[in-house]
Amino acid sequence: MTIEARLAEGLAAMGLALDVPAQAKLAAYLRLIDKWNKVHNLTAVREPAQMVVLHLLDSLSVLPHVAGAKTLLDVGTGAGLPGIPLAIARPDLAVTLLDASHKKAAFLRQAKAELALANVEVACERVERWHPQAPFDVVVSRAFAELADFVAQAGHLVAPGGALLAMKGVHPFEEISRVPPSHRVESVVALAVPTLDAQRHLVRLEAA
Repeated sequence: MTIEARLAEGLAAMGLALDVPAQAKLAAYLRLIDKWNKVHNLTAVREPAQMVVLHLLDSLSVLPHVAGAKTLLDVGTGAGLPGIPLAIARPDLAVTLLDASHKKAAFLRQAKAELALANVEVACERVERWHPQAPFDVVVSRAFAELADFVAQAGHLVAPGGALLAMKGVHPFEEISRVPPSHRVESVVALAVPTLDAQRHLVRLEAA
């Protein structure tokens, strides 16, 4: 099965309606990761069928949870996950990709150019030291850090009334118990990723 067919099947199973150009960009993005992986080792996942599930569908499972946001920051984005898939699915969402690795930032800039992602910005900075002009409606991380560290390092980047969204595997009961009193866990939602034989959860944190 082609990347396009596998992606279309997964999107249908998730109830996500993305137009053909958006699906084509997502497939082109995976091929770009695959090409750079041969030299730069961007991600541990190598097999295209797995990449559709673990990179694209996993990232897009967050889409319903950023519905009202106008600006989004992806902290420790690596190869652009989940930020680039979200930016492709939501051209109206201003997405900033933040990573301290110059190698990864170079890839992200190449992806922005090749995929013509006008709604994407790339910042090569350390999250705890970075102070952008304006904070963000949503700050998301995918396996970036433990929840307490995520709050400590990225809490200053969230706009008033905004949220930190942490993508996790199994329900992180112990991590939640260590969240500092400055923030509260507003919700923990199980994410459904088709054909993924593993638990996925999204933790939403808000200022207390």
